[in-house]
Amino acid sequence: MKKISVLIPTYNEEQNVLPLSEALIEMFHNDLPQYDYEIVFIDNMSTDLTRTHLRKLCEGNKKIKAIFNAKNFGQFNSPYYGLQQTTGDCTILMCADFQDPIEMVPEFVKRWEEGYRIVIGQKTSSKENHVMYFLRSCYYKMIRKFSDVQQIEHFTGFGLYDRSFIHVLKDLKDPTPFLRGIVAELGYKQIIVPYEQQKRRAGKTHNNFYRLYDAAMLSFTSYTKIGLRLATFVGLLCGLVSFIIAIVYLILKLIYWDRFAAGMAPVLIGMFLLGSVQLVFIGLMGEYILSMNARIMNRPLVIEEERLNFGMENEEEKQDEI
Repeated sequence: MKKISVLIPTYNEEQNVLPLSEALIEMFHNDLPQYDYEIVFIDNMSTDLTRTHLRKLCEGNKKIKAIFNAKNFGQFNSPYYGLQQTTGDCTILMCADFQDPIEMVPEFVKRWEEGYRIVIGQKTSSKENHVMYFLRSCYYKMIRKFSDVQQIEHFTGFGLYDRSFIHVLKDLKDPTPFLRGIVAELGYKQIIVPYEQQKRRAGKTHNNFYRLYDAAMLSFTSYTKIGLRLATFVGLLCGLVSFIIAIVYLILKLIYWDRFAAGMAPVLIGMFLLGSVQLVFIGLMGEYILSMNARIMNRPLVIEEERLNFGMENEEEKQDEI
């Protein structure tokens, strides 16, 4: 019997983990009874009752497992690490807030059985903030234009990953993984399944400006070279414009020596302009350096504090043999 793993990263999702697990179990019983399954929660140091609810779920159902991180390791490391801990023939990654429709899971499995090793859930519309959806669309189009890798628009990670691709993730040993880019760059045979993103069932979103900026910069520095090259081009352009203005001022001063007063305004404007351009690109280069520094340090993706119900399969097999 083939086994399907469902990985669900959590952070302060006390109102969602219980109904989500119940909905998934019902879905497996009704729509996918021919498959074995496991539901793996990886909690990123929640400060509410999420872990209490997960303990109760694990006590009541051995097919539900949980990993408790020792601290919050960020929105990218935790899911990436969790994928590597699943034991199924394929793994479905989905969020805990019901924005990823559960009814898509049978469709993903159907596509997987057709031979696709990666099934990508792509948002074609969203019931959430339309302004944010539009801004994300603009961002994805910019990344696709500048990146050497064909990026997947409105792909959040929601999808199905074959076991063979999970092994690829393990072999990468990337301390700052960006799963969406890795899937686009290194993914096997894949297919895109469109869906409409639902509203969050309960709780508040944890995506603030800093998290969105962090995601954008990780993608930008990992898969584009345009930032550093743009600094060179803008520097050359500013230098050329400054040289032309200097020649024009020199000619005017030589011709109209007594009447032409250059003053300090052009000098100050030019100084502030060049200074601001330099600061912008120093910051941009800093983002690249931060990305390289994290990879050079090669720190672990996640440090676990506790895991529940892992190893239960081996114990059950031993009991069956006895």
